Amino acid sequence: MLIAGFPAGAWGTNCYLVAPAAGEECVIIDPGHRAAPGVEETIAKYRLRPAAVILTHGHIDHVASVVPVCGAHGVPAYLHPDDRYMLSDVERALGARIGQPLLGELTMGEPDDLRELTDGSTLELAGLSFSVAHAPGHTEGSVTFGTPEAADVPPVLFSGDLLFAGSIGRTDLPGGDHAEILRSLARVCLPLDDSTVVLSGHGPQTTIGRERASNPFLRELAAGHGAGEAPAPRRGM
Repeated sequence: MLIAGFPAGAWGTNCYLVAPAAGEECVIIDPGHRAAPGVEETIAKYRLRPAAVILTHGHIDHVASVVPVCGAHGVPAYLHPDDRYMLSDVERALGARIGQPLLGELTMGEPDDLRELTDGSTLELAGLSFSVAHAPGHTEGSVTFGTPEAADVPPVLFSGDLLFAGSIGRTDLPGGDHAEILRSLARVCLPLDDSTVVLSGHGPQTTIGRERASNPFLRELAAGHGAGEAPAPRRGM
């Protein structure tokens, strides 16, 4: 499996392109702020053909390029319905004004073909399988995407802003809920094998085993206690 990722835009949001191999169809995950040029460069570098865009949640730093990317390649986008309003109403999604210079450079709205993600479903796209887990807490419609273990390839969790290396997603924006994100972490992340590679919305990759051992939130949850402290600040929304 080919996974090519790069940080994009003002928030350094990780955008990923996933394909069975170079020269094949691919899925684009979270084309955020100013991600379109990086998407096109990665497509050209690996000779990829986009089949779909899938979104971990609706915050602007993860979806700002979904309209131009989908439009350029004529592909659908997938998003949980609880975050659908965020595509068109950026400031309601953040609970604050973001400033006219930034707002003026965005092409917000829904792509022509927007499809719903549902908890427990499996997306069969570009010759790959992605398991969808609804994981609210950062936003009401946050999801993760998981790929199964294959020969010589460990399972992968695209965690969005649920889980980071050493931390978890913030919960102080509209739709955020600290108790809810802890429940999502316990339900979605703790049952995974330690070998699972975690590719998050911001920052470096990690593994479930590393986070289970060192992430204060997962350590407390694994021990059967709630993690009461506030999440460490992140660059993302």
